[in-house]
Amino acid sequence: MSVVEQYARAHIVSDAAVPLVDELEAVPVTLRYDPDHDPRKVRMALPGAAGGEWVFSRELLEEGLRAPAGSGEVRVWPCGRVQVVVEFHSAQGVSVVQFERQALLRFLRRTYMAAAEPVTH
Repeated sequence: MSVVEQYARAHIVSDAAVPLVDELEAVPVTLRYDPDHDPRKVRMALPGAAGGEWVFSRELLEEGLRAPAGSGEVRVWPCGRVQVVVEFHSAQGVSVVQFERQALLRFLRRTYMAAAEPVTH
């Protein structure tokens, strides 16, 4: 099976005392899925010290596109018709990341296609 890696532009808002990224600028966020490593998880890497890399269930991301989902460290919810918000909680604070819904849908479709690929030896 093949690894899916996609870049998406997002706006990051952090409650850090000193902003780590310009909250008005869209920044590249890396979305990654490795079905050989863990077929139920996705990875989201935020740039710089805004949050590092987060690992959470692919199901949470999918549910959050339709309705508020999650608890604890990661929460996902739709924001209007075209935006999705992903909220990350850590000991350092909270980072709120706003994506275009279509970018996350494309990523999820690619993960399901990768997971369905036949294994060849």
